[in-house]
Amino acid sequence: MAHVVVDPITRIEGHLRVEVEVNESGQVTDAVSSGTAWRGLELIMKDRDPRDAWAYIQRICGVCTTAHALASVRSVEDALGISIPKNANYIRNIMAATLTVQDHIIHFYHLHALDWVSPVEALNADPAKTAELQTSLLNAYRFQLKVPNETPTEAYPHDFPGATPQYFDAIKSKVQAIVQSGQLGIFAAQWWDHPDYKLLPPEVHLLAVAHYLEMLDKQREIVTPHVIFGGKNPHPHYVVGGMPCAISLNDGNAPVNTARLAIVDRAINMARTLVNNYYIPDLVAIGNIYVRAGRTDGGGLAKQRVLAFGDYPLDGYKGTSSGDYFNNLLIRSNGVVENFGQGIAAAQFYELNAKDLTDDSVTESVQHAWYEYPDGDDKGKHPWEGVTSPKYTGPKEGTPTMWQTLNEGGKYSWLKTPKWKGKLCEVGPLSNYIIIYTKAQKGLLPEPTWAEKMMLDQIAAVSGVLGVPPETWLPTMVGRTACRGLAAQVAAEINKFFFDQLVANIKSGDVTTMNNEKWYPESWPRECKGVGLYEAPRGALSHWVHIKDEKVHNYQCIVPTTWNACPRDDKAGHGAFELAMMDTHVAVQDKPLEIARVVRSFDPCMACATHMYNAKGEEIGIVSTDPYGR
Repeated sequence: MAHVVVDPITRIEGHLRVEVEVNESGQVTDAVSSGTAWRGLELIMKDRDPRDAWAYIQRICGVCTTAHALASVRSVEDALGISIPKNANYIRNIMAATLTVQDHIIHFYHLHALDWVSPVEALNADPAKTAELQTSLLNAYRFQLKVPNETPTEAYPHDFPGATPQYFDAIKSKVQAIVQSGQLGIFAAQWWDHPDYKLLPPEVHLLAVAHYLEMLDKQREIVTPHVIFGGKNPHPHYVVGGMPCAISLNDGNAPVNTARLAIVDRAINMARTLVNNYYIPDLVAIGNIYVRAGRTDGGGLAKQRVLAFGDYPLDGYKGTSSGDYFNNLLIRSNGVVENFGQGIAAAQFYELNAKDLTDDSVTESVQHAWYEYPDGDDKGKHPWEGVTSPKYTGPKEGTPTMWQTLNEGGKYSWLKTPKWKGKLCEVGPLSNYIIIYTKAQKGLLPEPTWAEKMMLDQIAAVSGVLGVPPETWLPTMVGRTACRGLAAQVAAEINKFFFDQLVANIKSGDVTTMNNEKWYPESWPRECKGVGLYEAPRGALSHWVHIKDEKVHNYQCIVPTTWNACPRDDKAGHGAFELAMMDTHVAVQDKPLEIARVVRSFDPCMACATHMYNAKGEEIGIVSTDPYGR
């Protein structure tokens, strides 16, 4: 039995340490996931003006900033009973879909790709064969899925993968120079001699490395809508009651006018091209090889229980905690599916509705987290009653700043443990696809929306390529990675859908983006509570606000990575990270590439789950996750 520590897990947002026990056959028998930085941002929110909450809370992270701003304004609007104009809803959906596409592209190519492909193996590739491979992948895996009627606004795709021997020879020469220099730079710090890198042909490695380099430039243009509608990126602007961008098709100085809408349209069409012509073919090609090699582990909690909130309101809605939010969604994945890993016949679906938000269905506990509750750590708390009181106890072995082993029997993470009806759940794109598929198979989607129909068509297409049913490939590490790409493809089309809706509504004469009827505090109730939901790129995100005497009395966030990376619960068991690691085989104990790969398949955002400041903005302390003390 070997005790393996990976600290820090690199190529993620934030700080994460994992420890696993691996037996002689390479099976992980126990796993611990620890968020190693404290999030005190909820305390900073205390006594703030709720109209400013979005601006503070989106500083929780520098990657998924607009996700937290959106969930925040939705929570305050829910508390105050504010409905937003159509244009504001369309714009928010465009910004949300934009984030989803960009986030998944960055994750696949720049954070997760090097778990699958190697620049060293790429040096063995034949550029001519790589060009042939590129063409064959485009022909085989560019899924032409039906989408709603749309206004054609682009004559031809502006971005298409290079497919000539000369192009790939130039990329190979560039990578060769990097490798020969001995300074791998962006390709450093990896176990390049791991046997898994031999699973793919050298030409796949060269192709993926080429696209890795291309996406470094292309991904930044996708997020242009955030700049047009939100003024900047990251941390674009929002406003309680709508959006802060005035619309005029006649004023050349207006924040949103004809010229700037054309820029948004170009960015949306570019994102569609990148997903269809780069992301999906690369993803399916790699996943196909892994599945056919029998690498269908890493599913973990996805086999037992997944949760989602659903998203993309088609029009305005009157509150979240009232349940109206769930009545008008383009993707109706709000719910929980249990036992999917046992087959579709055994799978059970439970709808998530208003009652689940307002009773004690959703709670957070701190049994194994470095926090304390005044009435005992074993009792879960509803987020509206949440307490953020740190209690750091240190590791099992080592010092407070130099850990040897974590105390899995006690407290060992700065993440709380969210639960649905006392049970742990996995969240993320995989959860959405499992829920939509299960609902369809159970006859609970008699009339799928066009987006839900697209998701079902995607599942059928991938199942056809892999030659296995959805129940086999979805709840796996490969399935989790694949669903991010499929979600990006759907989001790219959702982006175009709501853009066309926005343009049509503006043409009808409606340019309203703000409802300020309840802007002033004298119109508010003395005390109220609200929740804002958003199906973020990493999964189900919820912000919970309690407003009292015109100020934020309590504020809590339950973010996707808190659901997935949470510490274990003595009754409910292990969280998604820990169970996924325990469902993974390790070939080389001192080079646990499989462990890093399965964790990164969740696209962890530990910065969202943890933060480093107290209410006064003072530094709490630093825990070094670098074994060399750099």
